[in-house]
Amino acid sequence: MKIAEGMNTTVMEIEGIILKASINNRTMNAMNILEISENLQYLIQSNIEDWVYQIQRMLADELDEYRGR
Repeated sequence: MKIAEGMNTTVMEIEGIILKASINNRTMNAMNILEISENLQYLIQSNIEDWVYQIQRMLADELDEYRGR
């Protein structure tokens, strides 16, 4: 009987450790996903700003050409 109680306690401790590790992994995964999302947003924003600048330059060049005619 005492062996069964001891095993039961050990199994419950193991379950607690596994659950705790699982929660920690979920938290870490969520943080990693958030960081990736933020990096993608930054990258997209940077590229859009570059594209806008390039388009502005092309329009300015066209306007300069038009003025020269």
